[in-house]
Amino acid sequence: MKQSILHIAILVKDYDQALDFYVNKLKFELIEDTYQPEQNKRWVVVSPPGSNGVTLLLARASTSDQNHFVGNQAGGRVFLFLNTDDFWRDYNRMVSVGIKFIREPQQQDYGIVAVFEDLYGNLWDLLQLNPNHPIASRSV
Repeated sequence: MKQSILHIAILVKDYDQALDFYVNKLKFELIEDTYQPEQNKRWVVVSPPGSNGVTLLLARASTSDQNHFVGNQAGGRVFLFLNTDDFWRDYNRMVSVGIKFIREPQQQDYGIVAVFEDLYGNLWDLLQLNPNHPIASRSV
């Protein structure tokens, strides 16, 4: 049997605002943006460049309960982990476009990591795993 996680939904306030952040600042690729008139919503999917794994579904919050979780999907913990093949290239580019890092780069046993916020305040790790890390051969 082979299974995989296809999408992770992330609540956003506005599709176009979220697309601007993910596509123009993080340099993610827009995979799909399809209007669904029967539900008055869009199916918006983005992915890190060159990735063939999990994608992000940008889901506009449509209820007061959902709005409450925009920017706090993991209760203040790091929510998503963006692995890269060149930490310093991506870190420096992200800083240059105004992405806010709340924890500066640190070398850890597993690789180098820094924590940044997305446009709504969700926390992400930017990391480059060491080549001998068990997941390194499965990602990037």
